[in-house]
Amino acid sequence: MIPGEFELGTDGPSVILVGVDESVTAARASAYAAGLARRQHARVVSVYVETPGAYILTASAGASVLVAEEEAHSEIAKELSARATATAAELGISVTFIVTRGDPFHEIARVAQETRADAIVVGASLKAGHRLLGSLAVRLVKAGKWPVTVVP
Repeated sequence: MIPGEFELGTDGPSVILVGVDESVTAARASAYAAGLARRQHARVVSVYVETPGAYILTASAGASVLVAEEEAHSEIAKELSARATATAAELGISVTFIVTRGDPFHEIARVAQETRADAIVVGASLKAGHRLLGSLAVRLVKAGKWPVTVVP
């Protein structure tokens, strides 16, 4: 290894990235990541990805639908950020909350690379279609760049 080069997974995780949203499995994943960070003296990077809706917009309904969607994402992000802050204070850990927009797989992978995450924790998908098409967790595991823990 080249001196000073970053290496993933050498002495336990120092940065744990957790994907969060409003689902129960994401809440469990967040709690798991926080507990792991506390035990390992690691930092948590909590990522909420705003996924643009796949609405077919008409000219008259387009703007109002987009505004409503943006407001919903903003409220979810505020609530998740508040939870992350409360958990950090309660457990005495460092948590960075990041809001980004786009495809969850690409955004989580991008943030994981930027923050040099040693591990990723995500909640299991509750959507039936993901059993056939592949969930976020499966896509992250197949990328083969990080240890991925999937919390049911």
